[in-house]
Amino acid sequence: MSHEARADQATLLPGKSVAIVHEWFGATGGSENVFLAINQVLPQAKGFVLWRDRDAHRGASYRESWLGRTPLRRSKALALPMMPLAWRTLTREKFDLVLSSSHAFAHHVKAGPSEHTRYLSYIHSPARYIWSPNLDHRGSPGVLSLPRRALQAVDVRMNRHVHSYAANSSEVRGRIERFWKRDAYVIHPPVDVDYFAAAPAAQRSQSRDYLLGVGRWIPYKNFDLMIQIAEAARLPLVIAGSGPMEAVLRRQAASVSVPVTFEQRPSRERLRELYWGAKALLFPTHEDFGIIPVEAMACGTPVLGLRSGGLLETVADGKTGFLLASKEPHDYVDRLRHLDELDRSIVSAHAENFSEAVFRARLASWIEAEAS
Repeated sequence: MSHEARADQATLLPGKSVAIVHEWFGATGGSENVFLAINQVLPQAKGFVLWRDRDAHRGASYRESWLGRTPLRRSKALALPMMPLAWRTLTREKFDLVLSSSHAFAHHVKAGPSEHTRYLSYIHSPARYIWSPNLDHRGSPGVLSLPRRALQAVDVRMNRHVHSYAANSSEVRGRIERFWKRDAYVIHPPVDVDYFAAAPAAQRSQSRDYLLGVGRWIPYKNFDLMIQIAEAARLPLVIAGSGPMEAVLRRQAASVSVPVTFEQRPSRERLRELYWGAKALLFPTHEDFGIIPVEAMACGTPVLGLRSGGLLETVADGKTGFLLASKEPHDYVDRLRHLDELDRSIVSAHAENFSEAVFRARLASWIEAEAS
């Protein structure tokens, strides 16, 4: 059966016992939203997490592991060595299907012998701080440099029971192949494009007159470069998000001649307004997939970003934005001059390829084809 075909979610795996598992469940972000969407496809499933924050998605009734009842839940770094054991001792229940949503070690989970239980795993990325420390400061020298090889060996040894992998992008599929010597289907994560495509009333007649940066204020997101681009382009910049680099970025913003506005932890409604008011989204960073650029495109806002990672799959270069191999500010300014050549209706329509409905259909087809 084609993994592109639409499966009947109402009758998916009738009569089978199903478990779905996720890492820690914190403030609802990209991976948590994927897990919630998986639960929609498999509403009969029992859900398990290592632990969940007190205010994280109160409507869900996911069961915590024994690790969540220890002080280690307050420190992911300290809990890391215990996570593989926690997944292997998660529950005594047996299931016909176990589907994990993993960006660390959730794919290690076992709830029955692999001869009787089918194991599928949706991978957001092999743990970046273990396998790709250049992409994640948590794996920088001095943090995990000594135990990294041991953790890599454990990761490979404890994922052999997984029958089928799905990756959130071709970028991540390549890592699975490189690190684990396994293939994976690509199922892009769900984006609520319908919500972002609906123009807020206040934005329908306003001109787009500023550049926008959205995300967590941490080094690899390159917000410092965004400020340099805005200065070189002589355009105002709005930076939306939060993070530990706030003081550094505010000092840099105070040193440039263009207005730089900080929008700290904007609501979903406010974020949509910011997308709709922006001339372009700046996204000069390497991401596994990148939900923010798709949200921006749903609003008809083109993306200027790096020619690498997930942007190669989400942005149609020259049609919905421009991708550059450079981190030189003036190269971005050159592309900004061509933004008026882009059709914003095409930009918005392109985002539909990453909708929640598309995700549910592809996920259900993968499960139906691989669950037996």
